[in-house]
Amino acid sequence: MPFDGLVINSLVLELKTLLMNNRIEKIYQPESDEIVMKFRNLHKDKKLLISVNSNYPHVCLTNLQKDNPLNPPMFCMLLRKHIQGGKIIDVKQVDFERILIISIENYDELGNLSVKELIVEIMGKHSNIILVDQDTYTIIDSIKRIPINISRQRQILPGLKYEYPPTQGKINIFETDYKTYLNHIGKVPQNTPIYKALYRSFQGISPIIAKDVCYKNNIVANTLVSTLTPKDFNNIWNTFVQLSSKIQQNKFEPNIVMDLKSNILVDFSSCNLDIYNNENFTKVYRNSISSVIDEFYYEKDKYERIKQKSMDLKKIITRRLDRLHKKIQKQKEELLTAKNADKYKLYGELILANMHRITKGMKKIEVENYYEPDLHLINIPLDIRLSPSENSQKYFKKYNKFKNAFKKITVQIKETNEEINYLENVLISLENTDDLSNVEDIKQELIEQNIVKKKQKNKNKLQSQESKPHKYYSSDGFVIQAGKNNKQNDRLTLKISSKNDIWLHTKDIPGSHIIIQTEGKKVPDSTIFEAAEIAAYHSKGRHSSNVPVDYTYVKNVKKPSGAKPGMVIYDNFKTVFVTPNEMKIKELKTQN
Repeated sequence: MPFDGLVINSLVLELKTLLMNNRIEKIYQPESDEIVMKFRNLHKDKKLLISVNSNYPHVCLTNLQKDNPLNPPMFCMLLRKHIQGGKIIDVKQVDFERILIISIENYDELGNLSVKELIVEIMGKHSNIILVDQDTYTIIDSIKRIPINISRQRQILPGLKYEYPPTQGKINIFETDYKTYLNHIGKVPQNTPIYKALYRSFQGISPIIAKDVCYKNNIVANTLVSTLTPKDFNNIWNTFVQLSSKIQQNKFEPNIVMDLKSNILVDFSSCNLDIYNNENFTKVYRNSISSVIDEFYYEKDKYERIKQKSMDLKKIITRRLDRLHKKIQKQKEELLTAKNADKYKLYGELILANMHRITKGMKKIEVENYYEPDLHLINIPLDIRLSPSENSQKYFKKYNKFKNAFKKITVQIKETNEEINYLENVLISLENTDDLSNVEDIKQELIEQNIVKKKQKNKNKLQSQESKPHKYYSSDGFVIQAGKNNKQNDRLTLKISSKNDIWLHTKDIPGSHIIIQTEGKKVPDSTIFEAAEIAAYHSKGRHSSNVPVDYTYVKNVKKPSGAKPGMVIYDNFKTVFVTPNEMKIKELKTQN
């Protein structure tokens, strides 16, 4: 994981510079696994974020704004009681481990000056925030309580004495000598790859740092320890010595690594990673390690939380779609049966025409079909209990029953198809969303459609702000907007847009409504094609080629009475075929 001992070392230096002797003005807990601290003399938008999310634990200064519960959680209330208003008197790292300690001096409820330590353990799913008394190291509380049934080795509970996590035999390579380094490496099984031997032997060294050290010395990371020469071990040691010198001089190089093919952030570090010096990656350097951490984890954390919050909705929609597909299959089978209604009308009429040949008790009769030009014979089953007239009336009743059923089932199939299209649209909106507030908008929409049950209102949560459409700028300078959900699609198309704006949507494919704001100007083909690419990107055809996209003026788009959110009809349209290019679309979004 990127958040290693080197990152924490550079972060400690930055936090010491900015937070020392600064007072904590306010503490929030926007999520169950993170806290935010606002400081009195720090820039008004800057806050300290401490997240112990199981997937992306991190600490940094941030400008991020989050909704907070109306009623703060218990751990937040406890922190406010003990450290809010307190002064930061120290920020330190434990050895070279991923443990950060913030010492806060504050007056207790009796008016005595005391020091509390906020200990942040960055250890993957075991990450935690723990408040302890500095004098006794007694645990006051933690954001994640760890009872004995979860861990027999180490409990984190109020009243217990805090103990650091076990070191697993690791040592701090930056505070040791060459002989100790060699002895420690020598204890590793000789069939271990060298990069694993490094990060398993020394504190705060992540796998990527270990691989980079190997790369700097032209050693393949998977080379077995047993095959390395004394020169190789010496070169590795010298690389750590050089790194140690930079650390002592506070010469850090905060940077983010981006994969150029996927345009995705893949790594970050406080030092220069030569392993990424190739045409597949690019590195962006920053002046602050906090800005690097914030930028990297903002995207990772955002998508993780979107995934978590949308998972239940996706399950509900998928289950409902499965039922609807089975339902429509059954309806189609019933429709095929109902299509035979004319056959029963024919039977009734032929029985009436041949009354003189039929007697009660006959099982069937073979008669000429007068309604066919070749006058071929036809067998008509008869009910032996009924008279000829009653047999005729039975078939006429059956005809009327199936005729009515045909009309009813046809309407039902239409309604089922409309619901399938609607839910597929919702599913695409969820899969393509990059906005937490949009998930809440979609959930509210599904509640209004009686697809999701409304839960009792949680008084602890603020109502989320309504999400806004995606906004792009075409290469010709036109504003292009894309709806994020069905209700937003309706609002964008039917309320916000003018009648002379251009509306786009993928043809017969679930997706977003796209609007080109014309402002009365003629829209060039280049903008229409870019908007069509955006429409394809925000649809089920995102990963397809030659996606058909219809476009017309907004005045040609209508919403049928009683139609579900996002469902419209349109005419006087043209169609273009496009292949969405994610990198190009992202560039359009950032243009101004």
